[in-house]
Amino acid sequence: MITHPLDLAARLRPPPRSNDALFFVNGGLILVFFALFGSRFVLAPGLGVGFRLPEMAGAGAAPTRVVISLPRSDMVLVDDGMLNYAQLRGWLEKRAHSEKGLALLVRADRQVPLEDLGIIAEMAASAGFTGGVQWAMESGRPNTPDSH
Repeated sequence: MITHPLDLAARLRPPPRSNDALFFVNGGLILVFFALFGSRFVLAPGLGVGFRLPEMAGAGAAPTRVVISLPRSDMVLVDDGMLNYAQLRGWLEKRAHSEKGLALLVRADRQVPLEDLGIIAEMAASAGFTGGVQWAMESGRPNTPDSH
C-alpha cells in the first residue's frame, strides 16, 4: 500500500449505473446550439471560404534575367554595383540592346515612393525592355523607433 497510502479509491462513491435524463438534455442542447448558432468557420476551419483572387487582363509573371533593387529613392543596386537614376538609364539601354524580349524585375523597398517606381517603368520602356516590368516589393522590417 505504498502507492495508495490514504486508500482514497475505497472512499469514493461508485459511478452511476445508468445515464439520467440530464445527460441526454445536455447532449441535445449542445446539438441544437451548434445547429442554430454554428458556423462553418468555427466548426470546420480547414474548409475554404470561397474567395477568388482578383484578375487583371494582360498581367502575369514573366521570366526575368535583369534584376534591379531599390532600397531607397535614387539608389539602385545592380549586378555591377550601385547606380543613381541618371546612370541607370544608360545601364538599362545597354542591357536591353544586348538581348531582345527582356523583362525587368524591380525589387523595391516600401520606402521607395510610387513616383520613383513610375520613373523606373518609363526608363525600362524607353530603353527597350519589350518583356515589360515585373514588380517584387519587399516590405522589410516593421518600423521601430530604432530604425529611423
